[in-house]
Amino acid sequence: MEIIRYFCIVKRFNCYFRTLCVAVFVFLTTAIPAEADTTPLQQMDSVEISLLTCSPGQEVWSLYGHTAIRLRDPLHNQDLAINYGMFNFNQKNFILRFVFGLTDYEMGIVPFQMFMMEYAREGRGVIQQRLNLTNDEKAAIIQAISVNYEPANRTYRYNYFYDNCTTRARDILANHLNGKVEYAVNQNATTSYREMTHQWNTDHRWARFGNDLLLGLKADFKTNYTQQQFLPEHLSKAFSQAKVVEVNGKKRPLVSQETEILKPNALNVEQESSIWDTITPRMLFLSLSILIALITLYELKRKKTVWLLDVTLLTLDGLAGLILFAMFFSQHPTVSLNLQILLLNPLSIIFVYQVVYQEIKKEYHWYWNLLGLCIILFFIGGFFQDYAEGTYFLALALLLRVGINYYITHQGTVES
Repeated sequence: MEIIRYFCIVKRFNCYFRTLCVAVFVFLTTAIPAEADTTPLQQMDSVEISLLTCSPGQEVWSLYGHTAIRLRDPLHNQDLAINYGMFNFNQKNFILRFVFGLTDYEMGIVPFQMFMMEYAREGRGVIQQRLNLTNDEKAAIIQAISVNYEPANRTYRYNYFYDNCTTRARDILANHLNGKVEYAVNQNATTSYREMTHQWNTDHRWARFGNDLLLGLKADFKTNYTQQQFLPEHLSKAFSQAKVVEVNGKKRPLVSQETEILKPNALNVEQESSIWDTITPRMLFLSLSILIALITLYELKRKKTVWLLDVTLLTLDGLAGLILFAMFFSQHPTVSLNLQILLLNPLSIIFVYQVVYQEIKKEYHWYWNLLGLCIILFFIGGFFQDYAEGTYFLALALLLRVGINYYITHQGTVES
């Protein structure tokens, strides 16, 4: 999922701009009467409401793009960006709260030009889809945004797959139309949450590894067309082909015009390289497995285990397992059931002392049998869940440790 920081705009704009935005919005929303009045609705003729889809960036939190809403009124010289992806990255225990699904995001309103300056600086592109709305619908959307921007309503509990800045923008637009949105659904386009995220983090293997390590079995379930709209590009494509079905049965395109208002320019972005850009998780775990295999061959020759290796492996295995165990208590639905806990087993940290103590005494501890059984179940679970890259190599290495400990401690020729 977030670690994810779409914007830290909250701290970038001073009190003047916040006051300006509120004043502008008060002006717009007070033009909407409580009773039907044709004069204020006629003022909506100049208002344009658009969906903004921003291309991915290079940072971890920007890999999947972003969505916002543009509210433009040339008649009154107003141009605003409504953004549901604002938060304070410096809030206490931010990363811990994000992991456990306790992160609160805010709706924010900023001048459109400042919004564009941010993306131009990052070398990211922006697609604008101007919506084909009636004056009544424009008024209803503006009123809904105004209510949503009230201090008591603007904060929401963020969830990357189910309730994020993209789904919030979609809902406030689609839910205030005089009819319903009909999407051109491709029945063959069935995919999972994990597969969709892989489309965007393929070139960032360690970010992908971290996501796959925390995502559980539910992330591999097939999604429907609406669920796939949590990603900005998916929502943009859905809107481009969607139609509004009015109460009288008449249909009209949801989008009247689509324009690339900012082209992506990677040359504007300074990319820092590190050793992790060349070493992939698969390479790391394969190398580790080969090293463990070589040490195991050395142990076979000596007929004596290197207990320090098992201390290290079981300790790291158990610590990683504790992280996955903690995910059972997360409010993210897709991380609670994770079959990788069969490999990264929290029990290893509990039994490491007893296992190694008996290993030093050239005795075999029963936990090796339990760990071996869990690893076999881990391989079986691979038919149902897509595991993080390289974990199969780690599983083979640990299974090898189970085998070598059983073999050596059950040989009558073990050296004293």
